[in-house]
Amino acid sequence: MHELLAVIVKEFLQLRQDRKMIPAMVVGPIIQLLALGYAANLDVAHVPMVLVDQDRSPASRALVERFTGAGTFDLVGAEDGPAAIDPWLVEGRAQIALVIADGYGEAVAEASAGHPPRVQVIADGTDANSSGLGLGYASQILAGAGAEMVAARRVPGGARMASGRYELVPRVWYNPDLKSRWFYVPAVIAMVLMLVTMILPSMAVVREKEIGTLEQLSVTPLRSWQLVLGKLIPFLILGMLDMLLVTGLVTGLFHVPLRGSLLVLAFLTFLFLLTTLGLGLLVSTLVRTMQQAMGLCVFVLMVPMIYLSGLIFPVENMPRGFQIASYAIPVKYYANVLRGVFLKGSGLGVLWPEALSLLGIGLTVLTLASLRFRKSLE
Repeated sequence: MHELLAVIVKEFLQLRQDRKMIPAMVVGPIIQLLALGYAANLDVAHVPMVLVDQDRSPASRALVERFTGAGTFDLVGAEDGPAAIDPWLVEGRAQIALVIADGYGEAVAEASAGHPPRVQVIADGTDANSSGLGLGYASQILAGAGAEMVAARRVPGGARMASGRYELVPRVWYNPDLKSRWFYVPAVIAMVLMLVTMILPSMAVVREKEIGTLEQLSVTPLRSWQLVLGKLIPFLILGMLDMLLVTGLVTGLFHVPLRGSLLVLAFLTFLFLLTTLGLGLLVSTLVRTMQQAMGLCVFVLMVPMIYLSGLIFPVENMPRGFQIASYAIPVKYYANVLRGVFLKGSGLGVLWPEALSLLGIGLTVLTLASLRFRKSLE
């Protein structure tokens, strides 16, 4: 243990002397969190809307007020006919057009099933996500207006007429406001940990190769396991500290709830770090320069793992081959851990399959990396 502690202290001293490494481990996670937290927001709000009101009745004005009062649509202009909508959408001045046909007010007043009110919503489909969500919000507003219209119908005698339709009462449990930020921001923790415990360790080991200090360590009485642990433990500690730092920022700055146990999150993070540390060590045995280590970690490992893990894109929407390949990606299981602990309050009783998967992949990768590292030293 004395030799192991000496290697750990030596690694911390070397990190302290590297003026570029410390900002990457502290400032880098904060920048990633701010960039993703504020920029990666798929919530649709303040959508510019152009209006074509051919009815100009109190009922049509009430419908327009429903759209503008919801906080989702901003009225930016009005035209007399649908033919004038195209320039607004082409030039990007509006993303949604609301067309209220002539006779809308009379149809609302009569509430006739045979002559329903005519309303058209036209969306600029360039951004499929924004257009889809905008149309969804518009449909909700129109459905609410239709429900009130049906409820207001009365038969002779003053009784309300039944609409003959089912009433849908949606309820969202774990993200009541459907904020996309709550879905994406916890993913920053996974990306930060890959930066700190996969890319930086591989570059640190390769740097020692370049300057020759690794060869000097190989001729000392140190055993290979002491050297491996001495190299990885400092980055393990830094990774756990970064996890706590980013978790504090996620909950305090972006108000993402942490409904689960911080101890459970820390334990499962430790299991995830077994894989990232092992991958970083493995990369260091395959390359000779720091540039090669950076390229291999980022483009061959980190980017594919992010894309195929479900952090950004749902795995269920991928081709079958990629879905099968995702089972070998540890970030997939850690993404389930992050969202389960943060949003659902899940514990080990629920997340034990992810824990076993992370443990199995981590021990396998770390063992292979250690054997490869030992062989390279010999």
